[in-house]
Amino acid sequence: MLKITGQPETERDAMSLQLEGRLAGRWVEELEVYCSAMALNRQRCSMIDLTGVTFIDAAGKALLSRLWRQGVSLRATGCLNRCIVAEITGLSPTGSSSGVCDRTSDAS
Repeated sequence: MLKITGQPETERDAMSLQLEGRLAGRWVEELEVYCSAMALNRQRCSMIDLTGVTFIDAAGKALLSRLWRQGVSLRATGCLNRCIVAEITGLSPTGSSSGVCDRTSDAS
């Protein structure tokens, strides 16, 4: 199961998404449909918080990678999720104490 909670950002038309549960199997498609619906409603996903995610499969990782390349920041805690985010972003999983990896983070 995957719970998706959208939260408005201070930036106009931007939303952050908080995920809870498993980003695997049919739940990957659920997130993709949710993000597509946001785009149709002229809302931009600015950040995905993976703090409450317990498992990410290969399809989930591929979707997160596509979203990151489109400019979505990823936030993760926990060893496994931080390592997945680090693989996607090319940044060190310990490079940021906040656990946020985005296009502007410095990995050094």
